[in-house]
Amino acid sequence: MARFLVAGAGVAGAASARALLARGADVTVLDRSDSPGLSELAHAGARIVVDPGLPSGLLDGVTDVVLSPVFAPHHPVAAAALDRGLDVYSEPELAWRLRTPDDPPWLAVTGTNGKTTTVTMLAAMLSAAGLRTAALGNIGEPLVEAHDYDVLAVELSSFQLHWSRDLAPQAGAILNLADDHLDWHGSFDAYARAKTAIWRGGVAVGNLDDPRVATLLSTVDGDRIGFTLGPPGAHDLGVVDGTLVHGDVPLAPASLVRPSGTHNVANALAAAALARSYGVPADAVRAGLESYQPQGHRNAYVATVHGVDYVDDSKATNPHAAYASLTAYDRVVWVAGGQLKGVDVGPLVASVRGRLRGAVLLGVDRAEVAAALARHAPHVPVVDVSSVDDGAMGEVVRAAAALASPGDTVLLAPAAASLDMFTSYARRGEAFAAAVRALP
Repeated sequence: MARFLVAGAGVAGAASARALLARGADVTVLDRSDSPGLSELAHAGARIVVDPGLPSGLLDGVTDVVLSPVFAPHHPVAAAALDRGLDVYSEPELAWRLRTPDDPPWLAVTGTNGKTTTVTMLAAMLSAAGLRTAALGNIGEPLVEAHDYDVLAVELSSFQLHWSRDLAPQAGAILNLADDHLDWHGSFDAYARAKTAIWRGGVAVGNLDDPRVATLLSTVDGDRIGFTLGPPGAHDLGVVDGTLVHGDVPLAPASLVRPSGTHNVANALAAAALARSYGVPADAVRAGLESYQPQGHRNAYVATVHGVDYVDDSKATNPHAAYASLTAYDRVVWVAGGQLKGVDVGPLVASVRGRLRGAVLLGVDRAEVAAALARHAPHVPVVDVSSVDDGAMGEVVRAAAALASPGDTVLLAPAAASLDMFTSYARRGEAFAAAVRALP
């Protein structure tokens, strides 16, 4: 009989435990701290272990370990489970294994950046075609609880894909590949290898304008669909005379795409490729883009103060995302810093130095950003904000305002994660917006 250890009792972990308990499984739940949620799982029949590490005997008799995606391969629990030859995976893989013939097919999205935008665009297109759907996976409702739908728009992170074996969506898209999460995966090759697991099943969708993705896509056996910002091949998607097209079939004017920016046109093409692979008609692709409501903290305009625009792109949590944001503006006072996750920010600074009018740095790895600016953009004035309390963002925004001139854009595009100072990238963006509104 299988015995499960569910490590991490967050949203996905708790849902995994509930799904297993409902099927009569033997379940132990491990979490670093006690919570009401653990009490509920105990009441449902789970054994509870509260420990920040690897308690003695935890894995005795265990056959399957369902890990929260934050558990890297080198985490003591993950490493010990792998050393014992146990089956180790995460909630999306569990959901796949628990699927029945009546459960909805998956259309899945991964990539370094743009995942949530693309998967929510895809859900809008599927809804416009009259299908019951939702954007799930790395966002929204856990996949183990998703049953009453026609088709699912699924966002999958590199962590989730790393901890998978059988998961094989009907169609999967890789949006782009750039250095990210190297501290978790150990190398870029391991990171990219995890991403390609999304092509394990049916149709492989990939970005022909991204050399790394295009090279990997060319090696895929079976059905492939590429997307490009230029004119496409007969079976691919692209842009012709300002119109998104699938081969020679017009889909929608590129001007409909929100948020603006060429990277979001690429996201729309990826969403359309997945939708079209599922048989969604062209008019539903257009209707989905027309009705689409952009997610927050993605190149979001906040306010104009004394002729200076303030823009929140807190979701730019790595250099690749920050580049897309920074190149959308001609004159930028850059708000940057946080957790760089082992990624070198130097190439980003070198590529955008001509746009920078100043920089204000915060967060645990701000010294690395400062060193990159000194090396590649020594002409740019830099303000270092060492505060980490609730008033730090106010200090950051006031410093940025002092550096900016009318016509400039103060842009929060940190190129780094937020958890050194904030509970999420969203909270960081909210703090930025509040500080902007507090300017005189």
